[in-house]
Amino acid sequence: MYEKAYKLLAKQENISNSKAKELIDRGLVRANGKKVLIARGEIKVNTRFVVKELAKVKVIFQDDDIFVVDKPPFITTDEISKMYPDYLLLNRLDKETSGVMLFAKNEQFQKRAIKEFKDNKVYKEYVAIVEGKVVDEIEIDKPILTAKHNGIATSKVDAKKGKPAKTTVIPMFVEGNKSKVKVVIDTGRTHQIRVHLNYIGFPIIGDSIYGKVVPNVNRVLLHSKVTQIFDYTFEAPEPREFKVFDL
Repeated sequence: MYEKAYKLLAKQENISNSKAKELIDRGLVRANGKKVLIARGEIKVNTRFVVKELAKVKVIFQDDDIFVVDKPPFITTDEISKMYPDYLLLNRLDKETSGVMLFAKNEQFQKRAIKEFKDNKVYKEYVAIVEGKVVDEIEIDKPILTAKHNGIATSKVDAKKGKPAKTTVIPMFVEGNKSKVKVVIDTGRTHQIRVHLNYIGFPIIGDSIYGKVVPNVNRVLLHSKVTQIFDYTFEAPEPREFKVFDL
């Protein structure tokens, strides 16, 4: 017998159907070693789910001009913004990407900061776990084109229509056929790191759109670790899954 995934999850966890659907939509639910992707999808009634707890947003720093948080995975940039409605968002991260997010506390600082981003003067350093052996520094200078379909943005390398995008990949650690890399981006195109790494044959593990899906990883293994703007330097510690190769 089969039942809709969110209804089974609701019964198992003793929660409402809407809460169960939300957990699945966030990407927090796994069954049979795989992420449950479709809340309304039919699944065997004897299925046992594993639900990952949503981490809390942590404040890294604040003063009169800037407010900085460490964004957990599985929560969108827009949801974070709603938590701090008095502040002005300065950068975005994908739902499954964790790390440094910046807000301005006043319009004057916001304007100055936006200009820094536009002039590519903001240092943005990420950490990623990728499929393949990265042993040399790689510079990727390939234009990226982003298009929206049904409200969902996807990107690709497009030499003719794309906007300039530059990514530098620096090897940190290799184990088996997986690598931990430091990634520095000069620009900030939608899904830039994910697209560029896949383009050169080193897809990010856990990336169901551009990368490499593996059974026991339920998020894109990409983390915004360090951001430098003006005289500020902010760092978000690497989550546990980036510190060891237990994939």
